Amino acid sequence: MSRRILFIAFFLGLMFHGTAQVRELSPESQISVLTCGSGSDLYTTFGHSAFRIQDPAQGIDWVYNYGTFNFDPPMFYVEFAMGKLFYSLSKQNMPNFLYAYEMENRWVKEQLLQLSPEERNKLFQFLENNYRPENRDYKYDFFFNNCATKIGDVLQEALGENLHFNEGHLEKNYTFRQLIHQNLITNSWSSFGIDLALGAVIDRTATVKEHMFLPIYVMEQLGNTTLSEHDVVIRERSILTSVKKENKGYFLASPLFWILAMLLFVLTITYIDYKNNTRSRILDSVLFFVTGLAGVLLIFLWFFTDHTATANNFNILWVFPLNLIIGFIILRKKNTPSWLPKYLLILLGLLGATIVLAIFSVQVFSPLAIPIWIMLGARYLFLWKYFQQHISLK
Repeated sequence: MSRRILFIAFFLGLMFHGTAQVRELSPESQISVLTCGSGSDLYTTFGHSAFRIQDPAQGIDWVYNYGTFNFDPPMFYVEFAMGKLFYSLSKQNMPNFLYAYEMENRWVKEQLLQLSPEERNKLFQFLENNYRPENRDYKYDFFFNNCATKIGDVLQEALGENLHFNEGHLEKNYTFRQLIHQNLITNSWSSFGIDLALGAVIDRTATVKEHMFLPIYVMEQLGNTTLSEHDVVIRERSILTSVKKENKGYFLASPLFWILAMLLFVLTITYIDYKNNTRSRILDSVLFFVTGLAGVLLIFLWFFTDHTATANNFNILWVFPLNLIIGFIILRKKNTPSWLPKYLLILLGLLGATIVLAIFSVQVFSPLAIPIWIMLGARYLFLWKYFQQHISLK
């Protein structure tokens, strides 16, 4: 009896699988690309892209969304830090999709694609096959494999060589870092953190197609894309608008305020130490420990993760990893190593090298780092003179 049940279940499964494979859209169907505005959270700052498939004859109004992830897996934060995070293709009803964006006060625009019935079914079958559990997950990369890049990749793979992403619609080609900053406020913790964590590899100029890691540039590119010699977009419309809200950022909570406050504090303590021929050991230990810890983090992101954007990060010159060890050594009141003044000269040289790299645009550094460089330079110079004097007196 059990074998008969298993056989029937297997047979029904094959029937369902076969039915799913041959399902086709009606001639009245439509396929469009949705572009969504930015949200208030960092992961929504850059907007979103998705496919929409409508077929009134079959009651279909679905959104295929390559930007789905969840925080539930126990290793989520580890995978995120290691650059091994997987995103998924999800499918949901259009009303539910729109409701979520309406609640977040984000606009949604739609570009209707001019496709033949055969082309619509090719794209539909591709998405349906991609939605199968064994196919829906993909390894996320912020610049080269995300919800926006998937739009161009899927269209190219489903529609073939007749699809041409034409160039010439951009007034200027930007670097990856410039493209990121189009969506960020310079005086924000997210902007400062991104500039600190990402290396010189993102300071190269992106190609026209590489601009498509941002949804807004996907929308612009589709407006300049042809399929079999005709425009692929037949109509563009806004289906959800957002209410512009004034960005009331509090300066007292901004990184610039705290960095300037730290600069003033360290320069004041340094002046007092200089006048009294003394040294604030706790301050020095904190400065070395924090910069060293930041340096170790950059080393980890550069060499021990799968992130493509954290390589060649010359911020490591001023957040020097070895400072983490010096932070403990410099806390001691006595038995100062004789090599410490030379180490401080090396740090001053690395700061100078950082400035040279910035001048020649080898890497674009956050402007918020400049007050920190001044602070560190002043403190390193004071400590060099202090230790030279006190070590020679021993």
